[in-house]
Amino acid sequence: MSRTIAELRSLADAGAVRIVDPETRELKKLSFCWLILTLPVALFAGCSAPKDAALARGQELYDTCVPCHGRDGSGNHDLRAPSIAGLPEWYIQAELGKFFHAVRGAHPDDAEGARMRPMARTLKNDVDMANVAKYVASLKQVKPAGVLVGGVVASGKTTYEGICVTCHMADGKGNKDLGSPDLSMQADWYLLAQLEKFKTGMRGAHPDDATGQQMAAMSQTLADEQAMKDVIAYIRTLHP
Repeated sequence: MSRTIAELRSLADAGAVRIVDPETRELKKLSFCWLILTLPVALFAGCSAPKDAALARGQELYDTCVPCHGRDGSGNHDLRAPSIAGLPEWYIQAELGKFFHAVRGAHPDDAEGARMRPMARTLKNDVDMANVAKYVASLKQVKPAGVLVGGVVASGKTTYEGICVTCHMADGKGNKDLGSPDLSMQADWYLLAQLEKFKTGMRGAHPDDATGQQMAAMSQTLADEQAMKDVIAYIRTLHP
């Protein structure tokens, strides 16, 4: 014999049976469907949040760099600060680490390096370095106007294709696996200054600077300032 509604409700009150009315059942179905539909969105938002947080933190840290490198990262010739906007993240992080640990910029004649070392040390840890590197790499590359004169493109092309291309590639964009940075958008005066530092031992002499030592050796193949200007003049033609 079937039970009456009153009996069933009495049993439910006693905990013997559980009654789920149609409205409750429908609400549960809608809740489950909503969860399935919104779960991918929630997961995507969760994955993207750390990236945004890292960029935001990097931008905050970059405020320290602005007085020399500019808000857009294009550098400042008068302050001897190079263009850094859009440089590879791995390279920026590596060079900050070198400045931080006095692997770079410690030579007594390296005035610009001496200025960069304490700036690098305002970054408290590797995470800060990674964040500011990520932000700088996200900036649009800006190619500064040339200031050097007297470079012979044809001679520089011969030198570049015979020596530099092995690491910096035909387009001057560099090679992460070899630790070679992008040269194609860098200021010509800065390239000359760094070649001179490599050649004189101001840069690349530290035993822990493997890539710097490699560049120091390569710089010896450039006989003089004219040879340096020539190869720089050619590099400038790679991305007009």
